[in-house]
Amino acid sequence: MKPSTLYPLALVALVMSSLATRLPAQTSDDTVRVGDRLLVTVEGEAQLTDTFTVSPGPVVTFPNIGDVALKGVRRADIEPYLARVIGRYLRAPVVRAKVLLRLAVFGEVSNPGFYVVPADAVFSEAIMTAGGVTRDAKFSRLRIERDQGAVWEGEALQQSIAQGLTVSEMKLQSGDRIVVPRRRDAAMTMQILGALLTIPIAIYGMAQLF
Repeated sequence: MKPSTLYPLALVALVMSSLATRLPAQTSDDTVRVGDRLLVTVEGEAQLTDTFTVSPGPVVTFPNIGDVALKGVRRADIEPYLARVIGRYLRAPVVRAKVLLRLAVFGEVSNPGFYVVPADAVFSEAIMTAGGVTRDAKFSRLRIERDQGAVWEGEALQQSIAQGLTVSEMKLQSGDRIVVPRRRDAAMTMQILGALLTIPIAIYGMAQLF
């Protein structure tokens, strides 16, 4: 192989490696996962109308039906899937279902904490459930963490928000943390403002001396 061909190949390998490191969330699946919650409504069936937590398997357990396997079921397909399953036990059931995720929203938001967000909600709505960002937020440094690392951050995250992607389209999982950092210069700004406010007082004092 000619030396001149090595550089493009090396560049491609470097770019692919970088993408794999920076964008792990985009490559994971959007199937129903353990920890997700299912908001289910079955007309005329009070026992089947509730919020159910997905257990290891993953499975969801319904009264009088038992465990329903959810392995490989996409979040977007949960309603027709459950309608088919419940249809084995009830005649022509009217089923409504959606997946809910429990997400943490921390940092510079009005009401930090844990929130249950529909998987089909636009990502920005997850931040609004926490009251929106504060004036000290550094939104460009927003990141989403899972376990011990970030799965979304930087330009990729900003583009996804601008495109209006949903929580499910971004492949978020229950337990993920949305972190809104504080502007590093926020404290310094307050110090500067405080100093500026003392200037007229100082000038007035000097004037009195003369």
